[in-house]
Amino acid sequence: MAKARWLALAFLAAVEVGVAEIPPRPEMLSFPPLTFEVPKAERFKVNLSQGIAAYVAEDRLLPLVTVQVYFRGGRYLEERGKEGTAQLLGTVWRTGGAGDLDPQALDETLDFLAAQLSTSVGPTYSSVSLNLLKKDLDRGLQLLFDVMLRPRFDEARLAKAKEDLIAELKRRNDDAAEIEQREWQRLVYGDDYWLNRLPTKASVEAIGRQDLQALHRRIVNPANCVVAVAGDVDRQEMVRKLKGLLDQWKVKGESVPPVPQPTHQAKPGVYLVHKADVNQGRVSLGHLGAKRPLAEEFAITVANDVLGGGGFTAWMMSRIRSDEGLAYSAYSSYNIGEYFPGTFRASFQSKSSTCARAAFLTLDLVGKLRRGEVTEQELVTSKNSFIETFPRNFESKLRTVQLYAQDDLAGRPHAYWLTYREQIRRVDRQAVKQAAEKLIKPEEFVILVVGNVDEILQGHPDFPEIQLAKLGPLTRLPLRDPLTLQPLP
Repeated sequence: MAKARWLALAFLAAVEVGVAEIPPRPEMLSFPPLTFEVPKAERFKVNLSQGIAAYVAEDRLLPLVTVQVYFRGGRYLEERGKEGTAQLLGTVWRTGGAGDLDPQALDETLDFLAAQLSTSVGPTYSSVSLNLLKKDLDRGLQLLFDVMLRPRFDEARLAKAKEDLIAELKRRNDDAAEIEQREWQRLVYGDDYWLNRLPTKASVEAIGRQDLQALHRRIVNPANCVVAVAGDVDRQEMVRKLKGLLDQWKVKGESVPPVPQPTHQAKPGVYLVHKADVNQGRVSLGHLGAKRPLAEEFAITVANDVLGGGGFTAWMMSRIRSDEGLAYSAYSSYNIGEYFPGTFRASFQSKSSTCARAAFLTLDLVGKLRRGEVTEQELVTSKNSFIETFPRNFESKLRTVQLYAQDDLAGRPHAYWLTYREQIRRVDRQAVKQAAEKLIKPEEFVILVVGNVDEILQGHPDFPEIQLAKLGPLTRLPLRDPLTLQPLP
């Protein structure tokens, strides 16, 4: 009994001490400072056969291994008249069988191993990826390299992929967002830029197995290759396995050509695409952006965040959505491209009658940014959001090696990440103003509107003076046939 009483008294004393240490208000809580050091790329990098770089990281959290092989080269390499080849290659590369395995045998083998093996051909780079249990790594690696180097491109699987792609093309005009994206890229980059050479029914039907093989040969060679590996592996043992497999790769490396750059000069004005079956208009305002290296990168990144990139704290959301109730979302982006220039784009979706008013408000906010009216508190909030979320770039070993492999693909120095936070800290209000003045040019804006044009041009009865026609010459763009991309009557 005495022992129980003693224990109870000791517990109460401990509770009293603990309570005494808790401050009365949350803002009085103190924590040790959080520090994050960017992991050095050199810790992960090794050189494999034929000069191929690999980034390998041990991660014992789960008995899984992920291997990703990246290649420079993608859709920009498609042959004219064969648009859609890259998309079909990305599909049939995996589904069409590999090595000694026909498509069904490959599917069944991967299912038996519970392995995920995927292929992708994007606009500028391509990849082959494998994720599986550590115990099956040797078999999985052999399958990965068979798919990578000895794809079979089965004719039946190609026919099915072509059929699926044509069915996808038929739905092109169902969603106003897809129409907006398609026409936006045409206006900014020009009809003849590779990004706008899109698949049609005729181009897809013209693609044969030999076209997939030809594009595969151009992309998959050692000169274009970077590898990223993370998982439950011994690093030295993994490097040995990779070298053993890559030593079998006897192809002579030949680099793909660089991504072509746009030369089109967009004509400022208001462009309208009529889609009668919607009661809201989708509006985009902007112009061609920039690519790295860009001296004003960090200043324009913060500037865009204040304007429309920062979610509910950004001006566009606060003014257009919260204050005026004209849109559910309103945002902006200043995309700085790695391979070709991105775009500056401010976008929103609003009722037909209020599209013009929301567009005028957007232009007012752009002017406010260019005049340097960002407050010190807005600047601090934006900068802190970038600095405090920065470690997410390295949230896992896999994400880290992927990031460094993609640096190699794009030719971006790894030191970019070492100085990122300090570069953001240095941005001041004057730098934001100068970057916005230099890189955001309202006089060059292309304004694209997709929706019920007749209703949109009427404007709002309470604001008859606010009309899209005041923002520049109006040009009606025809809706395009989804299968041919030719203008519809």
